[in-house]
Amino acid sequence: MTADQPKKPRDPQAPKGRPTPKRSEASAGRRSLASTPANRKEAAKRQREARRVDLAKQREALASGDERYLPARDKGPVRSFARDFVDARYSVAEFFLPLAVLILILSMINRGAFQSYVLLAWLVVIVLIVINSVVTALTFKRALKQRFPDENTRGAVPYALMRTLQMRRLRLPKPKVKRGAKP
Repeated sequence: MTADQPKKPRDPQAPKGRPTPKRSEASAGRRSLASTPANRKEAAKRQREARRVDLAKQREALASGDERYLPARDKGPVRSFARDFVDARYSVAEFFLPLAVLILILSMINRGAFQSYVLLAWLVVIVLIVINSVVTALTFKRALKQRFPDENTRGAVPYALMRTLQMRRLRLPKPKVKRGAKP
C-alpha cells in the first residue's frame, strides 16, 4: 500500500497477509516514529535548526529563482509575471537611491540660488517616480487582466510597485528577463 492511497478497512474474516510482529519489534517501531524531544530545551533547539534549514533553502531559492522554496509572498504564476513585467523595463523609481545620494551631496553646497535648484531636483524626482508608478500600475493591471482573467491577482500591483523601487542588481528573486524583453 502506498502513502497516497487511503487506508481501507480490512474485512475481519480476511487474512492479514503478514505475520504478527513481536512485542519488542512493535514497541521499537513506535519509539522510532515518536522520537520526540526529551525536554522543552531540546524541542526549541530542533525547531530552531529546522527553521534555519528552511530559511537557508529560501535564501538559495531567492538567489536562484527556484519556485519550490520561495517564500509565500513570491510564489505563483501571478507573482512571477509581476517580477518579469517589472524587470523587463526601466523605472525611475529604481534610480531613486543613487539620485537621492547625489541630491544630498549637492545640497551641501551652500550657494544661495543653488539650494533652490537642489530642492527643485527633489521635487522633480518625486513627481517622476509618482507618474512612473501610476503608469506602471495601470499597464500592469491591464496586462494582468489579459494574462490571468480568472485568477486571484490581489496584491500583485503593490508587489510589482515595490519591486520597481529596488535597484535591479539588488532585487530578489533575481531577474530572469533582460530589459526590453516581453514578460
